[in-house]
Amino acid sequence: MKRYEQLADLLATDIRSGQRAPGSRMPSIRTLTAQYGISPSTAFQAYYRLEEKGLVRARERSGYFVTGAVALPAPAPRALAAPAQVAARVDISGLVFAVLDAAQQRDIAPLGSAFPSPALFPLQRLAQSLGRSMRRSQPWESVQHLPQGHAGLRQQIALRYLAMGMAQPPEDLVVTSGALEALNLCLAAVAQPGDLVAVESPGFYASLQTLERLKMRALEIPVHPQHGLDLDALEQALNRHPVKACWFMTSFQNPTGASLSAAGKQRLVALLAARQIPLIEDDVYGELYFGSQAPLPAKAYDQQGLVMHCSSFSKTLAPGYRVGWVAPGRFGPRIAQLKLMTTLGASLPAQVALADYLQHSGYDKHLRRLRHVLESQHASLVAAIARYFPADVQVSQPGGGYFVWVAFAPGFDALALHQQALVQGISIAPGPMFSARQGLRHCIRLNFGHPWDARMEAAMATLGALAKNL
Repeated sequence: MKRYEQLADLLATDIRSGQRAPGSRMPSIRTLTAQYGISPSTAFQAYYRLEEKGLVRARERSGYFVTGAVALPAPAPRALAAPAQVAARVDISGLVFAVLDAAQQRDIAPLGSAFPSPALFPLQRLAQSLGRSMRRSQPWESVQHLPQGHAGLRQQIALRYLAMGMAQPPEDLVVTSGALEALNLCLAAVAQPGDLVAVESPGFYASLQTLERLKMRALEIPVHPQHGLDLDALEQALNRHPVKACWFMTSFQNPTGASLSAAGKQRLVALLAARQIPLIEDDVYGELYFGSQAPLPAKAYDQQGLVMHCSSFSKTLAPGYRVGWVAPGRFGPRIAQLKLMTTLGASLPAQVALADYLQHSGYDKHLRRLRHVLESQHASLVAAIARYFPADVQVSQPGGGYFVWVAFAPGFDALALHQQALVQGISIAPGPMFSARQGLRHCIRLNFGHPWDARMEAAMATLGALAKNL
């Protein structure tokens, strides 16, 4: 990595962590050259790179300033007494279905969408891989790889683990119909109806829907909007409640975009290992990081096989192919058995197409381009929030993924904003859909995974005006 790239990454880390507040002045060129022993040209190149990422903006004769709206502060400490935290019954699906149905309409500005734009993916290359691989496939392959999945694809996935320094034998992996099936299979393998499962708050609504369907109870653990899961709160909860399993996103969490640090992931794994509690790790956004280094999942620190690491290609390569997987640890045989008993196997054409693409078509080059586009679109969205939204709004600062979490003043009604925005052709994801008890009414999630154009800019201006009126 070149010297200016190293400096840019260092400054970007300071900005994303909140050490350099939005609107604050960055060090001068003279200061950088003296502090780091570099040339003025290197310092300028570092700032040009930060401008490309949308993290700083130059002001004539004034220097460089951090862009964006105000970052979310740490949440106030709150007790974990059972009546306040345990949802005896989860009932979230009605709201989720209504929001997602609106977001899928093509004439709606998709700020509430759960997916990035299909235009970001190499669909033509994938089609070529599909045709090429199916011409080579043998009839016996249609049943040979049930239920664990196509051997060639599992080999390619295992190689990606190996590149991260994690040895995951291909024969242990289970290919699924998207990450959601992997997550569902993992939960069914370790918990029963009536059991208590620790989930994040705010958290991924599909985890709440799964608990609702399986008639399990949710124990909500607060998530810090910058630093991820509150591990002190988790430890206190584990000491008080008979938790059977945990379902967490440790990197670029949906909806906040927050991540646990490497030390935080190590502590999480240790907390659960001491109590022999399984962790279902949802890591579908792990490859969409904005910095120079991919974050390791919690699975990397697992020594006892208690972490079930779930991911997919839906957020990075092929949304419609619905191919995911799980590195199941000690629970592999039970998960494979459940897969056989439910959907039997994932789509073979999709699996062989992805195996061919991963082997021949430059997946890492595609990911680098995708990360750059998402980071640029994130900068555009945050800048639009600063222009159009109420002055007291607070916004998370994710280091990857494609979501931001927006908090309005207490008393704000995100459901009312959702309804009014739909009338104007704009979808958003209101906070209550990310809570087992349908709280978080003053918050919304926004998606920056779609190309930033005049339509999106106008949608943000309209949304800001509606928010101010509320």
